[in-house]
Amino acid sequence: MRHTQLRSFHAVARRLSFTAAARELGVSQPTITTQVKSLEGEFGVELFVRRGRRIELTETGRGLLEISRRLFADEKEAADFLNETRGLRTGHLRVGAVGPYHVTDMLAAFNARHPGLYVSVTVGNSRDTLRDLLDYRTDVAVLAHVDPDPRLVAIPYRRHRVVVMCPADHAFARRRGLRAREMEGQRLIVREAGSTTRRAFDQAMREADVRPKVVMEIGSRESIREAVAKGIGLGVVSEAEYIPDRRIHALPVMDAEIYTYAHVVSLKERQNARLVRAFLDVLGGLLAASPDARSRRRPPAGSRR
Repeated sequence: MRHTQLRSFHAVARRLSFTAAARELGVSQPTITTQVKSLEGEFGVELFVRRGRRIELTETGRGLLEISRRLFADEKEAADFLNETRGLRTGHLRVGAVGPYHVTDMLAAFNARHPGLYVSVTVGNSRDTLRDLLDYRTDVAVLAHVDPDPRLVAIPYRRHRVVVMCPADHAFARRRGLRAREMEGQRLIVREAGSTTRRAFDQAMREADVRPKVVMEIGSRESIREAVAKGIGLGVVSEAEYIPDRRIHALPVMDAEIYTYAHVVSLKERQNARLVRAFLDVLGGLLAASPDARSRRRPPAGSRR
């Protein structure tokens, strides 16, 4: 088995496309096809099956992909290690994030300390961001919510209050805050199910035995802001993500502690990889420089505020 065969298989398996794999590796599609077919022929196995115009991995293909993911992650780590003598002047750190708001200050601090390193950021929802980390497509991830997982190391970073947005002509707009009970029956525009902001707000409303009237679900913070500005209903957002707008007023729920959190997450097996460790060291500096950083960390499971 040649390295080029396995690399070609890995590219096709990750993208489920011979065309995309060829583009990624900078070779022709026939070359990719030949490499994969020769690998199948050498071992007498079938790695892909066609379903109409799509291709899918066979059981053998899925097993080989798990191995190739580890192999190429280790290969990248080896290259990073050999570059270490250059004092972190070269390298590519891949960051996944659920939004640009929490990660921006980390990226600025990282760039200031290591200006020669190239950083790429992929922004997506929590599920995709975590999957990219587990599949070795990113090196670190910034997530709002992390379930316990022995494969992961999660460092609490920040917490931000969730605020209610209302149109500038709404009765709430003349207030500095509101109480949970005042949300009873209010028309509410929410994020998609699974959104950490929505999860935190819904839990607070349940604890207060309050039932807002959900009238619309939108999977975009920007679209929710526009819907609020047009008077469709109230919206909720993390104050870190709130952009001042003369059409909108934002105010906290004074008798409920509703927060979103930011965690920096890495694979446990890669936490000491060169670039991952460099990013975590920068993160440690940010936390140390913030006197109340520890007080803003998420409480341990089972504790109460």
